[in-house]
Amino acid sequence: MTDFASLLVADRGQKAHSVHLVDKASFAHWVKTRPAEDRALLEANRFDGKIGYATVIVPRGKDFEVVTAVARVEALSPWCLARLPDVLPEGSYRLAEGAPGKAALGWLLAQHRFDSFRSKTDETGRGPKVLVTNEAALVEPIVRLAEATALVRDLVNTPALQLGPAELEEAVRERLASVGADIKVTSGGELEDGFPLIAAVGGAATPDRAPRLIEAEWGNPDHPRIAIVGKGVCFDSGGLDIKSASGMRIMKKDMGGAAHALALAWLVAAARLPVRLHLLIPAVENAVSGHSVRPGDIVTSRLGLKVEIDNTDAEGRLILADALAKAGEGKPELIVDFATLTGAARVALGPDLPALFVSDDTLASGIIESASAVEDPVWRMPLWDPYDEMLKSDIADLANASNSPMAGAVVAAMFMKRFVPDRTPWAHLDTWAWRDSARPGRPKGGEALGLRSVFEALRLRYSGS
Repeated sequence: MTDFASLLVADRGQKAHSVHLVDKASFAHWVKTRPAEDRALLEANRFDGKIGYATVIVPRGKDFEVVTAVARVEALSPWCLARLPDVLPEGSYRLAEGAPGKAALGWLLAQHRFDSFRSKTDETGRGPKVLVTNEAALVEPIVRLAEATALVRDLVNTPALQLGPAELEEAVRERLASVGADIKVTSGGELEDGFPLIAAVGGAATPDRAPRLIEAEWGNPDHPRIAIVGKGVCFDSGGLDIKSASGMRIMKKDMGGAAHALALAWLVAAARLPVRLHLLIPAVENAVSGHSVRPGDIVTSRLGLKVEIDNTDAEGRLILADALAKAGEGKPELIVDFATLTGAARVALGPDLPALFVSDDTLASGIIESASAVEDPVWRMPLWDPYDEMLKSDIADLANASNSPMAGAVVAAMFMKRFVPDRTPWAHLDTWAWRDSARPGRPKGGEALGLRSVFEALRLRYSGS
């Protein structure tokens, strides 16, 4: 894990290179205040404050300063400094005017690499770039956000060979040990008796990749109880309704919901929010064998509802159904789940926007407002009751999928809604957990999408600040 704490430090007057931020509106006035040789250098580099993320290093005797263009100097985004660590030499830097605020997050994440499976790494220009900030109180919270984001990325990027249900369990134990959480794992015969949908989906896997429900509890039992649930399908072949080769290629990321849930649980505990936290991760591999659940099979859920398996590739909602039912038994004040659930959500919203389904308008407003504040976008979708008809089964209480190609993400959410207590506020994020192309500070591969928005909503709800 990248040592983010060493890359963002409080300003105690230490030596650091100055970084000047300019934008289209401010550049003309700012450049007039600079020495003639600076103006000549900027002109030679055709730097006019308008060119994307252009950066110029300006010599200053034996030292140097940095000038870089951003979209808006007065409203820095989390990513407006993210290109700088790739183009600057090793050393310490501070903004010449103002403070980085949330832009420090991009500075940190731009220096994170997932190199676990490279036999050789290119260390050219890889020395640490330290950002010095006068916002000392923000250092620790921003470092935690970077660590949580990197945790999601690393888990999602790890191949299924190295990250099955057992390794996902170990990741939960390792991450939550530092905050003193109590861990419980249900597997084997107990899983078949108490969580039959999880057992059915994971039953085709080899014994070393056996399914399990991983639970963690943290916090004062007298505080409001909240539940966080994450889909942990460590690899999704589609089951007997097997995916195409192209559809299966990045299905190592189908545990992205579990990665988000774990990262969120750790953020809540590390920030010591006054809640009683219950984390639930159903961890399975959706494999193909003689023990695979079959289309047309009927499995009785933990809640008692009998589910006809219409499509074995709609497995995420099945394992989440048992986990949501268990979460509801604790009578939480709210439930949040993350899942890489449907391709339909991606068709509707693309890769950047998690589809947000919420049963409670107050909870929805909190998440949406927080998403805007921290620039981690989500988009609310409807829990449209009439579509519940699409889950009808001729011989069971409900089917796990619809025969219609329409409203796939909504129908999946309506299935899961059946397993959430009626009066419990519930938020479901259907997230992609992946970035198809790189941007500054955001490499191609596993990505945390919706994590910061939900954490900020919980932080404001329970800390009041």
